Amino acid sequence: MNDVAAEGDLIARKEGAAGIIRLNRPKAINAVTLEMFHDIDRALDAFEADPDVAVIVLEGAGERGLCAGGDIRALWESSKVKGDLGKILWRDEYILNARIKQFPKPYVAFMDGIVMGGGVGLSAHSRHRVVTERTKLAMPEVGLGFFPDVGGTYLLSRSPGEIGTYFGLTGTTMNGPDAIYARFADAVVPSAKLPALREALTKVAPRTSSAEIDRLIAGFATGEKAGPVAAMQAKIDGWFARGRMEEIIAALTADGSDLAQATLKTLGEKSPRGMVVTLKLLRLARATETLEECLVREYRAALEVFASDDFREGVRAAVIDKDRNPKWSPPRIEDVTPEMLAPYFAEIGAAELKFPDSK
Repeated sequence: MNDVAAEGDLIARKEGAAGIIRLNRPKAINAVTLEMFHDIDRALDAFEADPDVAVIVLEGAGERGLCAGGDIRALWESSKVKGDLGKILWRDEYILNARIKQFPKPYVAFMDGIVMGGGVGLSAHSRHRVVTERTKLAMPEVGLGFFPDVGGTYLLSRSPGEIGTYFGLTGTTMNGPDAIYARFADAVVPSAKLPALREALTKVAPRTSSAEIDRLIAGFATGEKAGPVAAMQAKIDGWFARGRMEEIIAALTADGSDLAQATLKTLGEKSPRGMVVTLKLLRLARATETLEECLVREYRAALEVFASDDFREGVRAAVIDKDRNPKWSPPRIEDVTPEMLAPYFAEIGAAELKFPDSK
């Protein structure tokens, strides 16, 4: 084994033919920091240049999950004092997300346990996305006065029908088969088989193709392709195939079913401004060809979120005080004005993002 990064919050090492990247903050469910993004980028530099590395494997330390997201507390503290952590962290994170999608060697993500927010950005853009029976994948950012970023608008806008709109606005958790149906993952492998799959990946031949990696993973997979949300698609499409949040709320309100009422209750807990921004970003992403274009749009919007009271209040209620009782501004969807929305979509910030060459 050859270490590329010293043992700390991120472990990067060669194990046979595999370049292993392990998120190593198990007590924080491997929440990622700015320094970890930089360490991952350096590890990818080393593994890309090393002819003996045939495949990258992303994994999380501990039993709870791959990654619970970004270091929200640090962002909240910086936002409170009008610092620049958001500008720097999201810039470097989004550039890394784009690099992962374009990475020239097979990149396998073990999406076991909790996978949220920034963890989705490190895994769901990769070539080979493995989930398990323990997977709990979510993009719950609207509950923080934010929106599904790290290319989340790109991924969600490519889910079947309005499944992505539903997941993006409600923050509902996907299980492994749900994630495959929503096009966030590729194969369900029982968690008990992950060590054997990992061992097999360390023994692949040099220059093994992605098609060969797919066949290798398939030998461990269950073949499941759709979870419980797939069965609800007709209902979800009927409610969420609309251009304005008011129309979605009206459609849910008019439906007396338990599912509609439960969905309505969930939306009622989210940031009204966050939902309106998210819906617009998802609709724009649907008409956008590349991940990079979506990331530029997300970056512009994220800079505005970072300066907003809603973000600070959402994080306070969910992470700091944990009272689960945010006071959103404005408190109602109908009070979100075009003037409030305009700064989220202003033509600023794009020059900050220098992406690797797209293929």
